Formats: sequence, C-alpha cells, structure tokens
Amino acid sequence: MRTCGILFPIFSLPGKYGIGCFSEEAYKFVDFLKEAKQRYWQILPLGPTGYGDSPYQSFSTFAGNPYLISLEDLIAQGLLTQGECDAVDFGDGKAVDYGRLYQGRWGLLRKAYERSIHAETNEFAAFRTENDFWLSDYALFMAVKDAHGGAGLDSWDPEIRDYKPEAIEAWSEKLKDDIGFYEYLQFEFARQWQKLRDYATDQGIRIIGDIPIYVSADSSDFWAHRELFQLDERGRIRMIAGVPPDGFSATGQVWGNPLYNWPLHKERGYDWWIRRIAKCRELYDVIRIDHFRGFDEYFAIPADSETAATGHWEKGPGIDLFKAIEAALGKTPIIAEDLGYVTDTVRELVRDTGFPNMKVLEFAFDSRDSSGAMEYLPYRYKNNCVVYTGTHDNETLRGWIDSILPVERKQVCEYLDVRTADPQEIVEKMIIAAFSSVADYCIIPLQDYLGLDNSARINHPSTHGTNWKWRVNKEDLSQALAARIAGLAVMYGRIS
Repeated sequence: MRTCGILFPIFSLPGKYGIGCFSEEAYKFVDFLKEAKQRYWQILPLGPTGYGDSPYQSFSTFAGNPYLISLEDLIAQGLLTQGECDAVDFGDGKAVDYGRLYQGRWGLLRKAYERSIHAETNEFAAFRTENDFWLSDYALFMAVKDAHGGAGLDSWDPEIRDYKPEAIEAWSEKLKDDIGFYEYLQFEFARQWQKLRDYATDQGIRIIGDIPIYVSADSSDFWAHRELFQLDERGRIRMIAGVPPDGFSATGQVWGNPLYNWPLHKERGYDWWIRRIAKCRELYDVIRIDHFRGFDEYFAIPADSETAATGHWEKGPGIDLFKAIEAALGKTPIIAEDLGYVTDTVRELVRDTGFPNMKVLEFAFDSRDSSGAMEYLPYRYKNNCVVYTGTHDNETLRGWIDSILPVERKQVCEYLDVRTADPQEIVEKMIIAAFSSVADYCIIPLQDYLGLDNSARINHPSTHGTNWKWRVNKEDLSQALAARIAGLAVMYGRIS
C-alpha cells in the first residue's frame, strides 16, 4: 500500500499563452511522474476562479476553469490560428498574470466558440443533457454576470438576483448566445480533461482532486439553491464560514462563504452532496476534501462581522452524510484534510469514515503550538494517513527553513540529525523523513524537490494579489530530477 506522488497545480505547468493548461506540457508532466516512479498527481480545484483568482472561491463547484483549456488543442481543431494566439500579449510566462489572461483568453475562446457553433455534435448535445442539473444554471449565471459588468449577485437586478422563474425565462432568451458560449466552454474543458486523465491512467498515474467544503457566495450553486444555505428572513446570508482566533491570528479568519442548512440537506437525503461527489468521481481518482473538520463542527460567524471573534461552533452532519454518500455511490476514495484545530470528535469522525487524514511535517516543529505539533512528528503516525512536507497553503520547505525561529530550527536539526548549517540538507532530510515514515501515502510539493524559496509559494492565506501565480521552468523537470525522486521511491518501498 506504500505509495507516493507530487503536489503540483495545473496552472503551474510551463508552456505558452500565460498559464499551465491541458496542453502538451501536461502530458509531458505525466511522463515525468512515470519516470519518477510516482503513482499520484495531486492538483488543486479545477473550478472557474472568482475573487482573488483562488480555486477555492469558484463560480461553480461543478464547472471547470476555462483558463485551463488548451489553445494549442483549439488550433489543432482548426478553431483558432497560431497567429491569433501569438498576437495576444500574455506577459513573459514566468508567472500567471490573471489580468492579461482575462483580457486575452476570453476573446480567443469566443472566436473558437463562434467557429464551432454550426458544427454542434451529438457528443455536445449529450454532454448538455447529462450535465443539465448544473450546467444550465451555471451558464446563465455567467451570462447574467457578464451582462452586469462582472458584478456580484448583490448588484444584479432584483428579479434575476432572486432567481425568479419569470426572470430566468426572460434572461435565458435574452442571453441565449452567451449561454451557449459558456456551455461550449464546459464541453471543451471536459473533453480535454478527460483526454489528459485517460492518458494519465494509461501511464499508471492517478489523479488526486481537491474540493473546498464550502461554495462561494458569488456562485451559481448559491444563486440557484439558496435554500441549501443559512439565510435570514429576507433571504440573505445569515452566517458565514471562517476559523476562530488562535496563535496564528489574533482575530481569526473570515472566509465569507455561506454556511449550509444541514437540516434541509439531511431532509433531502443529502442529494446535492451526492451529486457533487458523483461529479468529482468523474473527474478524479481520489478526492481530497478541504477543511474536513467542518463536517463534525464548523465555525459560524455573523455575516456582518469584520472578524471571527464573534463566531461560535455549530454541529455538522457528521458520519450521517458519508453513510448517505456511500449508500448512493459505493466506496469513494477520499482524503480528509483535518488540519488546524482538531478535537476528539473530529478524530472520531475521521476514524469512523476510514478515510486517510493528513500530516504536514512543517507543523511538527511549531513552537506556538508545541502540544498540537506533536501529532505531526513521523513517529506518531498511523499507516492510514498522507504525509506532506507542506501544502499549497504553506511556505516552501526552503522558505520555511529560512523563516522559522532559531529554537525551531535547532529542534528540526536535532530531530533530523542534521549537523551542518546548509538549509538544502535540511530540505532533503525532511523529504526523506516523509518518505521513510509509516504513512501509506507520501505527497511532496514539486517546489520542495527543487529546493525553491518562498518566491515559489502557491498561496499565503488571508492575502490577495500575489497568490496562485507560480509556474515551473520547463528545464527544471529534468531526467536527473526524475531519477532522484525515483531513487527515493525505490529506497523507501513506495513503488506500488
């Protein structure tokens, strides 16, 4: 059962046209994983990104991100020309420039749609039918959003904002072509992703997908299904998600996501969640659910609060939800992201589901939480867990080593038996500590194999403007690196 993989977002792939996508470089990365004797490719959420360009704040929990559609594939289909794509300024390509993407990609995608519209296939029609339970709402939501200059729901005309049947019918007719455009993008996204995933499967690579527990307040999910969320008597969001104040933040974190109306979900047999997980099973081999502890207890903050200090804990659905999912779909491979404030009841829920939980080595040496840090030390692990050096929310290993307190660095060196001051040796010993642990799964961010500093960090929580941008240099994905990673997989028995 011992196995390993690499955490690496698709947008971080190298290649042309401003962002990593389902291009030839994605297939080359699958080949790299195979050469490195890896079994898993863990990615970040694939949904269309909203505020702050975060994949965890998406316009839909079911839709795919049009930015990830390969323009080269559209060129091969004859829907775009290379000259048209090359004429758009996407920047130097060293990091994702979302402003340039927004200005440049949408026009190209619209051209591709207009050139394909008269060749609608039975495959496209079947896709629309099979996905109608979310696709029609999403496409209309995006078209109406465009008609309102990209504004959020609260700024829309009241009738369509509140999902009135007469407004739905009127706007659907008015924006018919725009709706078709967004449906086409989802069809093309699904076609290209399935092709890449099939290739990965053929090479023995499995995909670990990632889904947030919550949906965005500016999403088709909330817009079309408000009754599934906690609302006040005016139909507005009453309570929002976040985490309480702790040693890392004196005021906690306010995420802003609407909280679920769990009693109604239960009354309906958790049908919305079952559909959500079923969709994820179409996209991924394994599903990592972010903020898993929220199914046991979740932190509820009044919607008008500026900090999390006024929040309180409420009970979630617990094991009842996962029994319903299993009854409907059978066994589903899920990783429980149980990081943060963990209680005995959270541990009990994870244990009852049987899902592997997460261990992050960077957390094992935090002097601000010495008692909680203990459970992240490798000698404390059980087999049924996934060990990471860090995640997309953490500093890179090299950046972390450079930033921790002297007392923490001393503890790291003593634990790893590092006798020099070379930070790269600490990086390598940390990776070995993960590989040599008893954890069934070992997932290492690509940046840590490369020894990159925090300039390669993916996300710094509670900040905006500098996240989700890092891209790897093509030259870094070398045969020498693949051979080094493969050597670790062989040495520590992680070739399944």
